[in-house]
Amino acid sequence: MNFSGSTLRDYLTVIFRHKAVIIITFVVIMISVVIGLELKTPVYHAQVKMLISGEKQFESPYYKELNSYQQIGISLTQAEIVNSNPVIERVVRALKLYERPSDYEKNYCSTLRAYLIDLKLWISQWMEKFAVDTETGLTAPNPDSVPPEDEQTYAIRMAVEGLKGSIAVNPIRDTNLFTIDAYDFSPEASATIANVVSRSYVIYDLEQQMAELQLQYGEMHPIVIQLKNAIDKMSGSLTGKTLSTTEAIGPASVKIIEQAQPPLEPDGTGKIVTLFIAFLMSPFLGIILAFGFEYVDHTFKSPQDVETFLNLPLLGSIPKKGFKNQALNTDSKRMNPFYQNLSDQIYLLMKDKGLKSILITACSPSDRSTTIIANLANFLSNKAGHKVVVIDANLRAPVIHKIFNISDEKGLANVLEGKISLEKAVQDISPNLAVLPAGDTSLNSTPLLDSTRMANVIKAAKEKYELVFIDYANLRSFKDACVLCPYLDGIALVVNEGKTSRHVLQRLLTPLKQKKANLVGVIMNNRTYAIPKVIYERL
Repeated sequence: MNFSGSTLRDYLTVIFRHKAVIIITFVVIMISVVIGLELKTPVYHAQVKMLISGEKQFESPYYKELNSYQQIGISLTQAEIVNSNPVIERVVRALKLYERPSDYEKNYCSTLRAYLIDLKLWISQWMEKFAVDTETGLTAPNPDSVPPEDEQTYAIRMAVEGLKGSIAVNPIRDTNLFTIDAYDFSPEASATIANVVSRSYVIYDLEQQMAELQLQYGEMHPIVIQLKNAIDKMSGSLTGKTLSTTEAIGPASVKIIEQAQPPLEPDGTGKIVTLFIAFLMSPFLGIILAFGFEYVDHTFKSPQDVETFLNLPLLGSIPKKGFKNQALNTDSKRMNPFYQNLSDQIYLLMKDKGLKSILITACSPSDRSTTIIANLANFLSNKAGHKVVVIDANLRAPVIHKIFNISDEKGLANVLEGKISLEKAVQDISPNLAVLPAGDTSLNSTPLLDSTRMANVIKAAKEKYELVFIDYANLRSFKDACVLCPYLDGIALVVNEGKTSRHVLQRLLTPLKQKKANLVGVIMNNRTYAIPKVIYERL
């Protein structure tokens, strides 16, 4: 579809035509988002704000003010210091994080997530229990198993590594401040971890300073004693409880400016907001996909496509209403109005241009050109009162006799072979309608159709009947249409909406154009009206 110069109706047609794509996209995205939210356990984020080189509450010779160059260097190393083993292991031991169960997340997650956690643990335990040596094929001890006496050490080590992954240090630009951010499934636990990590870092800073002063002045120096007291006091606060302002500032060269509080909301976008965004965005994605499918679809989808790519007029359309409605309509009082419009259009065209014989063919058998011919002939003969004959030139796979429920033992093939006269081969269906079935032959159809007798058959039919419709197999499988061109007044094409490829049909028409066939127009079969009538009439 060429979207340049398109109207609102064209855009709405694309949307309604691909409504299934839009609906499926919406449903898939919404289900995926809901499942994703169920699988995502809420994580809470607590933060402690700290100051580097803050002013001391009292003078002490070990403390020196840092210059700007040193401040930059220290700001860049805070993450490494805070995440160092001495700091983190003190936190793990103080809060006994090594005692946390491996399924700790299950206390805060959804039922679906808990099921996956149990499944993961079961698989892990099963693999550990049934570890197999790849060389011998025998059950072997798991090399990662830990002796009972080292279980606590191993648990502490794993807890240290886990805690390192759940905290972050972020310098605040153009300041001497940085933040320690802790993440946990529990809001209280996240605040506790953030506070204890910051205090453990302060203790580590005090320990470093005390070690230097001990080497220089000895353990009994007043400042050393003062630092020991500060360390002991800060060590007693590793429970995460809120400190007083004086205790938080302390004598260290890094100071706790703002302590963490349990967060009120989990980190990230809330579930309701996420669902709302997905609800709004999924239809847009579906619409984008719809226009993408429309762009790559090279089939005929509208009368505009027929006129644009074939430069031929649209003679009429037959709607898509199911298989039963595609069969022959024998009730003249309840004739399909679409066939009535198509019949009127074709009759006026033939009368205006002096045409009496028209071959109606399609790109492939699935386009059901034979059914259209049968209904056109039935309407023009029984409803409009014209004398009509239908000639089945599809000698390879005849169908007309099945639609009219007549015998195919004698027909066109037998006439062309000289075995029977035209009058005896033609079968009357009604006073104004006659059918010449294909007949039965073992000969190649092309030489039979490309003969003087075929020209005489069409000529005789035109003399006896007012309208002559000729059915032909299809353009894709056979080339007999080129043989029939010189004997016909015109050729009408049947295209199947959404099935017939524009480029394929253009290629198949090339031989006919080279024969200078008179292409009179196009009949669009299986036409769909995507836009609901109540909307279409208001556009």
